[in-house]
Amino acid sequence: MSAAEQSSGGGSVEYIQHHLANLNVGGFNIDTIGWSLFLAGVILFMAHKVRSNLQAGTPGPFQNFVEMILEFVSTQVKDSFPGHNPLIAPLALTVFLWVWLMNFMDLIPVDLLPAIAHGVGIEHFKVVPTTDLNTALAMALVIFGLTLYYNIKVKGLGGYLKMFLFHPFGKYAIPANIVMTGIEELAKPLSLGLRLFGNMFAGELVFLLIALMTLGATLSAGLLIWFPLQVVLDLVWLMFHILVITLQAFIFMVLTIVYLGMAHQKADEH
Repeated sequence: MSAAEQSSGGGSVEYIQHHLANLNVGGFNIDTIGWSLFLAGVILFMAHKVRSNLQAGTPGPFQNFVEMILEFVSTQVKDSFPGHNPLIAPLALTVFLWVWLMNFMDLIPVDLLPAIAHGVGIEHFKVVPTTDLNTALAMALVIFGLTLYYNIKVKGLGGYLKMFLFHPFGKYAIPANIVMTGIEELAKPLSLGLRLFGNMFAGELVFLLIALMTLGATLSAGLLIWFPLQVVLDLVWLMFHILVITLQAFIFMVLTIVYLGMAHQKADEH
């Protein structure tokens, strides 16, 4: 019996609550941190592998695939970022790959890894870091910190403060300007993080709801009907969710580029 089945004796609500609970130790979601670091290590390993096997004349399929991703990210940076900053393209690539890999964990059967964890005595075990609000907001706050840094570096502290005083209504509406610009700036990390979390959390819930169709069922005529339907729904949602996880990684990357591009504009260009 899987961990999900054991935890669902009280019904579907308990089953869902069990899957949405993190492995929390000392106030830290250890499963989120562990999977995030593991997937970051996967990116570093892939980068090292490509670098160690570069071929100029006849690149292999994996190198061609990596070059295609690099060209795609480079195009997004050229289209959305004014000027030049050597940090932006590597940051955009890292954000895209890392978010995509974290999202990809949602395509693993919902009971598989939690059941393995239950077998070694771990009661709660979430495997999709981006369904944890802490992950999404932490990444968004890092991007916000970079935009704040470049706003001050490019515009100067005085120029950045002038943006709060005179934008968007001009010098005769300073109190309103401060409120509106403050809301606009704070909305950037919130929307960036909440968009990613909301879409991935909803996607995970759909997988859990599909899994409930045969949860705890015994061999019967009804199971012969519900199980094929569950398989079909799982496959349909999985194929659609591949688009969702890719789109969310793309949106997070593009907004990162756009926000940093706005931070690189001079005060009189805002």
